Formats: sequence, C-alpha cells, structure tokens
Amino acid sequence: MDLEKTIKNLELRGFGVRHFASGAEAADYICGAINGCSVGIGGSGTVDALGLYEKLSENNTVYWHWKVPGAETQAKAATADIYLSSANAISEDGEILNIDGTGNRISSLVFGHRKVYIIAGTNKICPDFDSALHRARNVAAVRNCRRFDVDTPCKLDGKCHDCRHPQRICHALEVLWGPMSRMETEVILIDEELGM
Repeated sequence: MDLEKTIKNLELRGFGVRHFASGAEAADYICGAINGCSVGIGGSGTVDALGLYEKLSENNTVYWHWKVPGAETQAKAATADIYLSSANAISEDGEILNIDGTGNRISSLVFGHRKVYIIAGTNKICPDFDSALHRARNVAAVRNCRRFDVDTPCKLDGKCHDCRHPQRICHALEVLWGPMSRMETEVILIDEELGM
C-alpha cells in the first residue's frame, strides 16, 4: 500500500484529503469541523467505531438509521447539510468504490449535501482498480452480508458469486473518479484497520 501515492492521486482528482495516525485524532478533527449542522450518516462500521454519532450529536442534529431505524431517518439523512460515509475500497489511483443494497449511501455520495466526508482506514487502500473492486466485492460486501439474516452464497463461502439470490444485498456499485459538481468531498484516511 502506497499511502503517499494514494493521497497525491486523490488530490489530483479534486478530493480534499486529511491523514491521521489514529481514529481519535480523526474524530476530533471531524467534530471540530462540523458544528451546528444537520448530519446524515450512511451504514459504516468505521463511523461507528469512531463514535461519531454520539460525539456529533452534542452540537448537531444527526440522522443515522443504525441508531434510529426507519425510512424517515434515512430520508432526513439524505437531505442533511453534511454526509458521512466510508468506502469499501480506495485504489492508489484515487478511485473510491462502494457497493450498496438500498441506495441511500451511494446516492448521498453523489448528490444533495453541502459537504461529504469519506472516512476510511488505510486497510481499504488497494494497489489498483481491479484489486479495489475485488476488495469491495469479496471482503467488504461479504462481511456486510454476514451482519444480516440472509442465506446468500457469499455468506456461506466468503466470496462473491454475482448471484441472483432473492436476499442479495449488493445491488449497485459506485465508483467516484472525483467529487461530484457543487459538492465538496473530503477523504479522511486513518492509519488503523477500520470497518469492513
């Protein structure tokens, strides 16, 4: 994993980038940058591990369906000022990949917010697009599937089958080659193994 190359290429693509040695430092930075806003959060083990819902709730109105389940919470998250998510994989060339089942996360990463933060441990960085796609499908998606009460082939043997299973949770792949127009996007990289 070439962190310097990844940061350089993310910046060349137009993303803002911050790099932190620890999750605690990253959480302090994010909480210092977001104050008095509405904040939406997509499904993210990384965001959960950093305790950002609780910390941001002190000075912001935060919507996260993991903490307050329901369609209303997801709808409010979709129109929040700020949106937080992670990535399933990031290539050293600066491509950010996410797989989604309901579309709430990937839609918010491309439209509707004043600013988006993509928060990821450096364990998500892959040498190139093909290895990033492999990680998104065969590591992140499989781990995510194992959180649910489904009986998909990947849950059983740990690899993506591009199945047509009725309980499939992977319905869309999003690749960000740069920030979407009119929406500032900042990538927060943390020197820890975080998320799925």
